[in-house]
Amino acid sequence: MRKGVIFSGMRPTGLIHLGNLEGALRNWVALQDDYELYCGIVDLHALTTDYEDTSRLADHVRQMAIDFIAAGIDPERATILVQSHVREHSELHLLLSMITPVGWLERVPTYKEKVEDLHGAVPGYGLLGYPVLMAADILLYRADTVPVGQDQLPHLELTREIARRFNYLYGEVFPEPAAKVTEYAVLPGLDGRKMSKSYDNLIYIAEDPESIRAKVRNMFTDPSRIYRTDAGHPDVCPVFTYHSIYTESELTRQIEQDCRGARIGCVECKDKLAQDIIAALAPIRERHRKLEAKPELVDQILHEGADKARRVARGTMAAVRQVMKLPEEKIAASG
Repeated sequence: MRKGVIFSGMRPTGLIHLGNLEGALRNWVALQDDYELYCGIVDLHALTTDYEDTSRLADHVRQMAIDFIAAGIDPERATILVQSHVREHSELHLLLSMITPVGWLERVPTYKEKVEDLHGAVPGYGLLGYPVLMAADILLYRADTVPVGQDQLPHLELTREIARRFNYLYGEVFPEPAAKVTEYAVLPGLDGRKMSKSYDNLIYIAEDPESIRAKVRNMFTDPSRIYRTDAGHPDVCPVFTYHSIYTESELTRQIEQDCRGARIGCVECKDKLAQDIIAALAPIRERHRKLEAKPELVDQILHEGADKARRVARGTMAAVRQVMKLPEEKIAASG
């Protein structure tokens, strides 16, 4: 039976943190046996906002590849590719941009949020057009399934609309990818705010144990619990959110009861959490250490991933050019 096809990507803007791990990577690892999975390091998407200083982009790309593999993505079972290494992403993006109404892009919910994140800087065309590039990423591999959280469904619907419009104008080339609604674990930042590199409120998946202990020790807790004898409210405590993911379920329930009954203090609670996070990340940290010592192996994996992706991408673009009736290049015979 033919496997379904998934493309999913992540912007290489720095090291992968626990929010990335629990919000996406865990699901990718679980899907790689049941689907033909393309894991994109989408460096062109990174340029939609971080275009001024690209000096570390190549390093971030390699580090993301290391993080992917360390987290459990197997290059033998999934294709890891760098977006800019497969030029067909850019070609399809350009062609799809010709048929995508500007109004569709202006109504994308996250566009205004991303403009606000620029803190007064003038947004470029790339930021407005990033959903078209995202659609190109997915459609280039004729993906029929996209793993998304409930809040991402409007983004996927835009990809479906673009595919539908292309097929109507030119002929059936692209499937309309269906959503695979997945429960994503949502982790707050260590200070209770949105997890963000700009807030420096993250734990990275390959972080050393002492650094993890220090960060957990300084985590925000229930703001209403001033004294050790005060009853806690785990439902508003970032520390307990992390316990619900990294601590054994039976012990998590005990921690919740002890917190509400003031039988456990925040220091003890944090110490237990740090221990559990360190234990959970130990295999990832070890694989990460080994891969960092073999950059040539990582580069080879990316080279092979790009080769495999290009073969599929070229087939798609041949079909696109044919139905759009774009002129073929004529090579004059020598002689």
